[in-house]
Amino acid sequence: MAFVGSGPVVEELDAQFWRVVEPLVYHGATAEFVIPAGFRTDFASVPRALVWLVPRYGVYTRAAILHDYLRSSNVVSTADADGIFRRCLREFRVSVPRRYMMWAAVRLDSRLRGANLGDIALVVLIAIPSSVFLTIPVTVVTVFLLLFWLVELVFWVFARLGRRTGAPPPQPRLRTA
Repeated sequence: MAFVGSGPVVEELDAQFWRVVEPLVYHGATAEFVIPAGFRTDFASVPRALVWLVPRYGVYTRAAILHDYLRSSNVVSTADADGIFRRCLREFRVSVPRRYMMWAAVRLDSRLRGANLGDIALVVLIAIPSSVFLTIPVTVVTVFLLLFWLVELVFWVFARLGRRTGAPPPQPRLRTA
């Protein structure tokens, strides 16, 4: 049970999405999954206020791409896709707290579709302490992100006001040697 080859080959599409350039192959316990070239992913879908704890990419990037593929292609059930994601995180030696927080986040995002009673209990057992642990840092990060956005807005307004002139913009000149 592992990915074949080295890391993924991807190209950036925009600030959020990437495209897989070469197929990515994962050998699961009972099946092989091939993520085709051209598949679009956002890596790990992490809220901006939490990227300090779980960056959008890292050692688990291939697991995140596989999870995106499994969820979008409906090759397996949502619960199985989330379980394979957790298994991949374990295979990549992601720490136990981070692994289970990431798994609980994807289970909550899927609204616990296909969850059994054990899954629900485990998600609750992870989500409540995680929420308590993250409340203060997420609040601080969110407040400072908003403050920084306001600072950027003020500078943008002054830059726009400072650029206003009656003259047309200068034409570019080609320089020759």
